[in-house]
Amino acid sequence: MEDIDLRKFLQLVDENYNVNDLAQIITAYSMAEDLHKGQYRQSGEPYIVHPLNVAYSLAEMHADCDTVCAGLLHDTLEDTDITKEEIEREFNKDVADLVDGVTKISGMNFSSKEQQNIANTSKILNSITEDIRIIIIKLADRLHNMRTLQYKSVFKQKENALETLELFAPLANYIGAYRIQNELEDLSLSYLRPDDYKILKEFRDEIKQENKEYLEKMRDSISETLKYHHIDTEIKIRAKNVYSIYRRLQKNIQEGISEESLDNQFKNIHDLLVLRVMVEDVQDCYQALFLIHSKYRPLDSKFKDYICNPKSNYYRSLHTTVFGENERLVQTQIRTFDMDKIASFGLTAYWDIYRGNARISMQNQIREKSIVYRSLQEISSIFGESQEFIDTVKKEVFPNQSVSIYTPTGKILKLPEGSTPIDYAYSIKDELGDKYEQAVVNNKEVPIDYQLKENDRVKIITSEDSKGPSEDWVESANTTVAKKKILENLTLKNKKLLPNN
Repeated sequence: MEDIDLRKFLQLVDENYNVNDLAQIITAYSMAEDLHKGQYRQSGEPYIVHPLNVAYSLAEMHADCDTVCAGLLHDTLEDTDITKEEIEREFNKDVADLVDGVTKISGMNFSSKEQQNIANTSKILNSITEDIRIIIIKLADRLHNMRTLQYKSVFKQKENALETLELFAPLANYIGAYRIQNELEDLSLSYLRPDDYKILKEFRDEIKQENKEYLEKMRDSISETLKYHHIDTEIKIRAKNVYSIYRRLQKNIQEGISEESLDNQFKNIHDLLVLRVMVEDVQDCYQALFLIHSKYRPLDSKFKDYICNPKSNYYRSLHTTVFGENERLVQTQIRTFDMDKIASFGLTAYWDIYRGNARISMQNQIREKSIVYRSLQEISSIFGESQEFIDTVKKEVFPNQSVSIYTPTGKILKLPEGSTPIDYAYSIKDELGDKYEQAVVNNKEVPIDYQLKENDRVKIITSEDSKGPSEDWVESANTTVAKKKILENLTLKNKKLLPNN
């Protein structure tokens, strides 16, 4: 993607922001340009190119004025002499807090570079519980840095790519920003495993091209059918991102796989090719599903209703995989236009949907509906700013391997692979764990150390007469939050048993 120039940025801002906001954004740009004067990127370009591109990405999301201004100024506290107080005087406290929130910690007496990195990573993770806009600015910042990573040394390329895969891509997934997540993942893979990336991308693009004509016919046929039934629609053709394909075939790739075998593996990826169907409302989604199934035979085992059961990162859509020409599997995703905005940009789409109330709505969603918020707070209280905190978050909050679990009400939760019923209980609320009596999974009683599997339906039976946590519960728990809560409860119980002095 080409760098954005000032003319294009101002054109976008002029189209999407009011006169007062436009004036503030221009002031922020002028300040950033002046402060970064004489500074250059490793590409040789003036440094202002970077914050301008970050702000452009934020403006594309229709971010509020304060967030766009903070994007323009995001490196000023770190790289120039301006202070947070001066930014607040020129703009407001929100802009100053956002710039401070994305600024790396420096100028302190860290014992090593490693300790400084730990402090900065901890700051990023903890900002989720403070203001989600900080994470969004960091993602826009990382996205442009990854797009221009070719100017770094090979060592820095791999270091940044690995950090992106382990931290920033999961953060994008966490807020449901799939478009950003997919690009970050693909860019990272292209630097970490360039040969695999090239081969997989070529195979994917070749298969997409081979099926282009048929996919277009299929798209037009579905569109004609829906419009005949008075359903306004827009249909896009999409292909799975390269990194997701790599994850699916990773074991085979590492063991060595022939081109013929790889082609067969590709054909078995049911969501490699996607028709994305957007309609006006939820009722149209289900009617469209019926009409599509009347034309194309569905693969029953691959149907998912994420409208009734949204994903934990706010994603909503109907997924059905149908048999296309030559038995090629094609996934069809059916959603409303608003759902599509959230599917692409996650919580950031709230700026477009909820306008003035977007920030409050975003933060409320994080606090009220996300077990990630609770887990981060608990893990942070245990480890503070430490490598253990970061490692535990990566392992338990943003795990590489996870299982999707259904609650009794149909809500979907993601837990680290290896989680047990007691981990599930404490991920919901303390009382569910403290009064745990029995776990029922898929209508069958299971022991407390049963390892939960993908799509298990879990119900925890509690009792006011429950004796509460015991020593063996600690061994049955696999998450830090559950272990902490069990040990706290045991400590309290033991104190009560001590004789009064």
